[in-house]
Amino acid sequence: MDRRNFMAGCAGLALSARAVDAFAQSGPLTRIVFPFAAGGGGDALCRIVAQHIAPLLDRNVIVENRTGGDGLIGIKSVMNANPDGSTILVTTGPTMYLLPMVETVPSFNTAKDFVPVSQLVRFEFGVVASPTIGAKDFKQLVAWLKANPDKATYGVPSNGTIPHFTGLKLEEALGMKMTRVPYRGSAPIINDLIGGHLPFGVTTIADAIPQHRAGGVRILAVSSAARSPFLPEVPTLKENGIELVADAWYGMWLPAGSSPVFAKKLSEAVATALAKPEARDKLLAIGLIPVGTTPEGLTQELAANTAFWQPIVKASGYKITN
Repeated sequence: MDRRNFMAGCAGLALSARAVDAFAQSGPLTRIVFPFAAGGGGDALCRIVAQHIAPLLDRNVIVENRTGGDGLIGIKSVMNANPDGSTILVTTGPTMYLLPMVETVPSFNTAKDFVPVSQLVRFEFGVVASPTIGAKDFKQLVAWLKANPDKATYGVPSNGTIPHFTGLKLEEALGMKMTRVPYRGSAPIINDLIGGHLPFGVTTIADAIPQHRAGGVRILAVSSAARSPFLPEVPTLKENGIELVADAWYGMWLPAGSSPVFAKKLSEAVATALAKPEARDKLLAIGLIPVGTTPEGLTQELAANTAFWQPIVKASGYKITN
């Protein structure tokens, strides 16, 4: 198996007098490294953040798409970069906490190899059903699955992702074994739901909302802690008696050895940028919910996610080879 579609979170250390002097200067070029291709929501996030933090930091900020190795090339380029404030990593939280769990030999140690800056935005997952099964809410889906155990199949965007392990948690909560089908992303799942070839799937709600509104699919529950601002009428899994909160997020890190003074300054700039109506509106329009935290907040989020998912991942026995 390869590392495709894995993502995650962070931690850090240290400073030097030389680094602090560098951060006091104005006008240097700073790169935000995004380890995936241009054109998606994460890339748009990076460009919005870069535009709005540049004047706050009094420096030029550009975005570099450093793709390859299913995200590892970009992550390692930041891990090995000079910790002088000129290189920043933005990637998904699950890349940073799930990938070290499922690799046979972890490629990096988030806590040792990176300094936390900020959680940037959240995005949400949902349980999405085909209208062909007639389930108008989550309870009706469960009733259908139990009445049709031979058809209890669900799609996920890829193995080893949050939807993969969310599906396993659903199986456990419902007390039934189902067949998981890994796809290459969310789009083919939506197509198979529309066509009635798949009863339900677990995927990002941003990808499902257009067809949900058009009647092609039905989002029956969201996996976030609270109802989605994009779908306030759709209840959470917790409201349906499933003790599961499974959303994902993008975060920002610096290489180990970076100044915590600069990390704090950068996190404050990010929080200010994400609070601007112009930036906030653009992010909400693409299904991303602005957050903005302190470095300590990102560390706590990483720890909470790691503690929640580690036993689930371990129990699954799922591993990928390097």
